[in-house]
Amino acid sequence: MSKMEALKLSLIIISLLLTSLRSIASSPDNHRYNVGDHVPLFVNKVGPLNNPSETYQYYELPFCGPDPVVQKKESLGEVLSGDRLTSALYKLNFRENKVAETLCHKKLEGDDVAKFRDAVINDFYFQMYYDDLPFWGFVGKIEEDSWTLEKKSLKYFLFKHVQFDVLYNGNQIIEVHAIGDPNQVVDITEDVGVDVQFTYSVVWNTTSAAFDTRMDRYSRASSLPIHLKIHWFSFINSVITIMLLIGLLTLLFMRRLRNDLRTRFSTGDEEDDKEVGWKYIHGDVFRYPRNKSLFCAVMGVGTQLLTLVCSLFVLVCLGILYPYNRGTLCTALVILYSLTSGVAGYTTASFHCQFAETGWERSVLLAGIMYAGPLFVIGSILNVVAVSYGATVALPFGTIMVIILLYAFLTIPLLVLGGVIGYLFRSEFQSPCATKRYPREIPPLPWYRDTPCQMFLGGFLPFSAIVLELQHLYASLWGYRILTLPSILFIMFIILILITAILSVGLTYIQLSVEDHQWWWRSVFCGGSTAIFMFAYCIYFYTRSSMSGLLQFSFVFGYNACMCYAFFLMLGTVGFRSSLMFVRYIYRAVKSE
Repeated sequence: MSKMEALKLSLIIISLLLTSLRSIASSPDNHRYNVGDHVPLFVNKVGPLNNPSETYQYYELPFCGPDPVVQKKESLGEVLSGDRLTSALYKLNFRENKVAETLCHKKLEGDDVAKFRDAVINDFYFQMYYDDLPFWGFVGKIEEDSWTLEKKSLKYFLFKHVQFDVLYNGNQIIEVHAIGDPNQVVDITEDVGVDVQFTYSVVWNTTSAAFDTRMDRYSRASSLPIHLKIHWFSFINSVITIMLLIGLLTLLFMRRLRNDLRTRFSTGDEEDDKEVGWKYIHGDVFRYPRNKSLFCAVMGVGTQLLTLVCSLFVLVCLGILYPYNRGTLCTALVILYSLTSGVAGYTTASFHCQFAETGWERSVLLAGIMYAGPLFVIGSILNVVAVSYGATVALPFGTIMVIILLYAFLTIPLLVLGGVIGYLFRSEFQSPCATKRYPREIPPLPWYRDTPCQMFLGGFLPFSAIVLELQHLYASLWGYRILTLPSILFIMFIILILITAILSVGLTYIQLSVEDHQWWWRSVFCGGSTAIFMFAYCIYFYTRSSMSGLLQFSFVFGYNACMCYAFFLMLGTVGFRSSLMFVRYIYRAVKSE
């Protein structure tokens, strides 16, 4: 081989290596591109601005589309979120400007014009993804043609030109916008066929914004804007509330409880026996509640959901789960619910076996359907409504089968396994006082000491501490605001648990002081009653919003009912566990004296 041939071969090898390194350094996976590189763009869905759940596939409207239309392979979470990413004719290569590029020529028939006009009337938007960045634009606009005192005439126009404004920093894309040109429109007021030439332009500009902060702007995108100051106000309000409650209970312990603990169960004097209050029912306070299997199932599912929520926050803190990744939240919820079912089985069986060694299987069965059953029923109804609308939130048959198989072959086996472990490692119920054979009659109580009044008090105070953060959460769920401050949400969740525990202890003490020993179920109801206020606030939120239609109404109240039911089970479990610790403490302290 001559020196010239060797040199040519070396140059070829070097060029191949450089090409290889270039392809490795720039790709959609690491979001780094070179000039002229293809950047993936997908169209997703369309829908009315005021109804976030009412979305349809992008090509339900007669836009220009490729032939054939290729749908992107989606994860379980993306399908559950209603995302349907498909290919598009738009070509937005990295840092390549385009002016009035023709997308397609299309003949719109009368039916096509009517579809576009209905979309403009309902303020339809479209959503696309460019380099995993979501962006939105409107289909058309409405203008007043002429009007008199008797009648106002409106004209409807379709945008036929879209301008894409893209910001980049170095070799990374930072921001993208899509703007319909109001000067290039087609009149679609009448059902008359029309020839349309759809065009688009691409404008690239530099920015100093860092790639790591490119998602920050989405935190400001909401139909119901909420500022960060409100978060801190909510946090300070909650801290003040919990400090006041701690001070109240401290005063209660210092004055009332300490005096009670100095008094013995009985001095032999009938007068003294009438004055001991909660001590007088020591033989009934640890009596097992009615509907024992149901009670154990509530404890099991409540503990499971608490574990699930805490696991979600851990994933967020570790950076594994973040709000910008499509469908990750839904995927995490489904997987974590299946994995934590073992917690429900173990807690249910172990708690049941403290009362009786037999019948724990029934409690575990109830735990398996206590939350999944209502969720399946509500989800099925919502899916029927979504199918009737042809919306993207309707689950395909394949996705439904995946969820059923996941529940059958992962959730149920883990639930049973947890139940078996709970049975094998069972222990007796630790009761400081012996339970009498026959229950003592509860004296008549005034109306304000009944369960509904205590539930109102036990639910209203925690709700008042979290109401501002709840507003932000609902704006994220049923608006277009992306929740970017999960740390504050986690702090509020911890405060909610602490307030619920403190109030449950106080209300249980008040109940025992009037010789009412049926505190087991009441502590669950008082702890979980915050969920009732949360659902009531959902009704208020819906009436104050611009949402309308059967589909949006069904999804808002259906999914909020599931969420509030989960909070009822979680907070009810917290209320009972904290009350049980308190009751054991005071009766153990009296017994030691």
